[in-house]
Amino acid sequence: MILDAARKVLQIEADSVREQIGNIGPEFERAVEEIVASPGRLCVSGLGKSGLIGQKLAATLSSTGTPAFFLHAAEASHGDLGMIVSGDTVLALSFSGETPEVVRLLEFARQRGVKTIAMTGEPGSPVGRAADLVISVAISREACPLNLAPTASTTAMLAMGDALAMAVSEKRGFGEEDFAALHPGGRLGRRFLKVRDLMRTGDRIPLVTRETSMTETIHEMSRKMMGITAVVNGRGELAGVISDGDLRRLLEKDPSLLSRTAGECAHAEPKTTAAEEFASAALDRMQRAKITSLFVVDGEGRLAGALHLHDLLSAGVA
Repeated sequence: MILDAARKVLQIEADSVREQIGNIGPEFERAVEEIVASPGRLCVSGLGKSGLIGQKLAATLSSTGTPAFFLHAAEASHGDLGMIVSGDTVLALSFSGETPEVVRLLEFARQRGVKTIAMTGEPGSPVGRAADLVISVAISREACPLNLAPTASTTAMLAMGDALAMAVSEKRGFGEEDFAALHPGGRLGRRFLKVRDLMRTGDRIPLVTRETSMTETIHEMSRKMMGITAVVNGRGELAGVISDGDLRRLLEKDPSLLSRTAGECAHAEPKTTAAEEFASAALDRMQRAKITSLFVVDGEGRLAGALHLHDLLSAGVA
């Protein structure tokens, strides 16, 4: 009995989301174009359960490239209307379409030349009539056994809000780098760290020239503690690398190694990365090649930095 009731709720809510596909049409498209073309911010407003959905929608829009904020419809008429300024766009949520506070907010906005969009389950309602554009979120029924508590309606509104936010984001051409710039902290921020954020530069780079003796090369590797050193030519271009493993293998073959130069002993095809590459991609390259270091080069092949597995581990990328 309990499981059947729960499954029925999920089925009704899933059906309500599918119904929204039919509600997407010319008005939805015009709403997306209006939001993208707006020179100001998007004010999202609502009351009750619709207001809670509106708060989530404003947060989603903000994190995907659309400056947005939430304005509580009841507080709006008590001084907070000043948050709406010329150039903004208002998106008001009310499933019933009867919420007087939302109607007043839309009327205020339109009187001041601010474009308005309503998201409602009743497009012909007072809320729908008060807006310039209407996005319907009509459903067949609520998931509540009494067909009263907002359940399927809020799920449908949430899904339609996500559809709107993603359509706007795509219309703007919002990409991975834009997303990374807006999510510098936490797990998401670590996912979008760039190599330039973590790489070692300047005196921290293990570096010798082709002419450096192998004795001094080993000292450089010991000082910089990366288990590897870059070998550069006279133009500062990365000509090769020498690792601890290379040293062991070379000594096994040639005991007179210390009398040679770094250029003679360098591995000529080192694995490299670019400063603008995502750190996660650099980690993947290390794992696939079974190495612990990468050297960073610019577009001309000049040495720009060094990245060790420990740098990635310390930043929480791995």
